[in-house]
Amino acid sequence: MSVTGLFLILFLTLHVTANLTILLGPEAYDAVTEFMGTHPFIQIMVPVLALGFAVHIGYSFILALRNRKARGPAGYAAPARSKGLGFDHWASRNMLVLGVIVLGFLVLHLSHFWMKMQWQQITGGTPENGYTLVTGYLGTPWVAICYVIWFSALWFHINHGFWSAFQTLGLNNRRIFPLIRKVSFIYSTLLFAGFTLIVIWCMFF
Repeated sequence: MSVTGLFLILFLTLHVTANLTILLGPEAYDAVTEFMGTHPFIQIMVPVLALGFAVHIGYSFILALRNRKARGPAGYAAPARSKGLGFDHWASRNMLVLGVIVLGFLVLHLSHFWMKMQWQQITGGTPENGYTLVTGYLGTPWVAICYVIWFSALWFHINHGFWSAFQTLGLNNRRIFPLIRKVSFIYSTLLFAGFTLIVIWCMFF
């Protein structure tokens, strides 16, 4: 669970970095989408990424069922050190719900963008122009609001999941753990800011 989570975090980092090129104009963004749609390494990584998502999501449901069965009516109990931390304590109790929200929007996102651009290139079809598609869709107010809500759920999910993954891997001593918690907060906030900036830019520019 922790390994697949960190793998997906790496993907999100690359994804937001690539998509921020939309701020540089259509030429830069279209060049990036062309590269991502035709480069052999990217094509190999697509099924690997899909497998990573499937394993992460599937195992999260298995763990949730095991935890519920083990704890009975007590529900999900966060570790003692997480209690009293407000939003993080809430996130730890609702990771599965947050994950389902993220998954739902991911399916919507892929059906509107990936299927109309990269998938068309893979299958020999005619892909839509990435810059026009993204700015037109994300520039729609209700769509933009929905995406910001999605990014908020992603922020909660990653903010807790990031440090939790390292804790699972054994990096949880008193010296390192507080630093990891800070890095987790900063990283998830920067990720949220990057994705949200793209949406705001599409709405107003």
